[in-house]
Amino acid sequence: MALTHFDAGGNAHMVDVSDKAASARIAVAEGHVSMARETFDIIAEGRARKGDVLGVARLAGIMGAKRTSDLIPLCHPLPVTKVALDLTLDPDLPGVRIAATVKTTGQTGVEMEALTAVSTAALTVYDMAKAVDRAMQIGGIRVVLKDGGKSGRYEAE
Repeated sequence: MALTHFDAGGNAHMVDVSDKAASARIAVAEGHVSMARETFDIIAEGRARKGDVLGVARLAGIMGAKRTSDLIPLCHPLPVTKVALDLTLDPDLPGVRIAATVKTTGQTGVEMEALTAVSTAALTVYDMAKAVDRAMQIGGIRVVLKDGGKSGRYEAE
């Protein structure tokens, strides 16, 4: 299988999707931010100096999904019809688990938008809590579901 973002000469290019039929598309991505217990407690108790960490991160993730084509050079600008983020405090991590669902009806998928939403939300959690914990780690970012288009459905194991 060839990489689609390279032409026959090996040059990067935007994939031509003009001949593809528009269809309903969905992608779900996940990731997490692990942190010290003290940082987790500050976020859980709403004591972060910058404000509502999870609320701001949720908005940042939505904005990130909508701006994906501005950040990733070969992504098509898409009419995103839904972006939903779930940020869940996980005391076992300790940290924040992030899931993003993105939908559109179009000629190409929204996996990159879902991944960007999770990444942007995770970076925002880091930014809002870095004053108390510079050792936080962002990880586990991956697509867990993709559906629509000619390649069909993908679900992570």
